Amino acid sequence: MKLIREFTESVKYLVETPKGETSKTYFIEGVFLQGEIKNRNGRIYPMEIMKKEVERYTKENIEKNRAYGELGHPDSPTINLDRVSHMIKELKLEGNNYVGKAKIMDTPYGKIVKSLIDEGANLGVSSRGMGSLRAKNDGTQLVQGDFMLATAGDIVADPSAPDAFVRGVMEGKEWVFVDGKFVEKDIEQVRKEIASTNRIALAEAQAIQFANFLKKIK
Repeated sequence: MKLIREFTESVKYLVETPKGETSKTYFIEGVFLQGEIKNRNGRIYPMEIMKKEVERYTKENIEKNRAYGELGHPDSPTINLDRVSHMIKELKLEGNNYVGKAKIMDTPYGKIVKSLIDEGANLGVSSRGMGSLRAKNDGTQLVQGDFMLATAGDIVADPSAPDAFVRGVMEGKEWVFVDGKFVEKDIEQVRKEIASTNRIALAEAQAIQFANFLKKIK
C-alpha cells in the first residue's frame, strides 16, 4: 500500500466567541475529500470506495472524538499525538465532495494554528491515507478498494509546494498493516527473511538484519 496525499487550498476560517465567554473557538471548513474527478496528482477516487471509507472513518474516529489532524506534512500514516493541532468534527457529502469542519485544539500546535489565523495566514488542508493504485491507459491512477484514511485533513501552510517531494519520497514507500498499525514494508521484509532462515544461520541473519536497520535510521 502507498501513502496517498491530496491537497486543498480553499478553506475558510470560523472564529466564534460563545455567549458569556471571552475565549475564542476556532474552526476550519472546506472541501477535504473529492471523488469521481481526476485531481492534480492524476488520481481518481471512485465514490463507492470513498463513501465506504468515510463511513468507517466517521464511525471509528469522528463519532469517538479521535479524528485528529496534524500541523505540517507528516511522512507516515501514523498520527503523532504530540503534533496534533485540530480535531475533525464532521464530513458532509455535497455532490461528489466531502466538506469537512475541524475544531482547532488548545494544544501546542493548535495554538500555532490559532496565531496563524489571527495573523491572516493562508492555510490549506491535506488528507492522508493508505491504499493501492491501478494505472489506467490514460495515465490516471485509480484508487482501489483497500483505501484507508489516516486523517481527513492535516493543516498545511504551503499545499502546492511539496507535491513533487511527497510523490517521490513519501509516496514511494510501501506500507503494510501489521497488528493494528502501519509499518514500512522493509520491516516486514526483515521479518520474512529471518523467519525463512534455518536455525544454524538464524543468529547470523538476525545480526545482519539488525545492522541493516541501524544503517537506515542513522
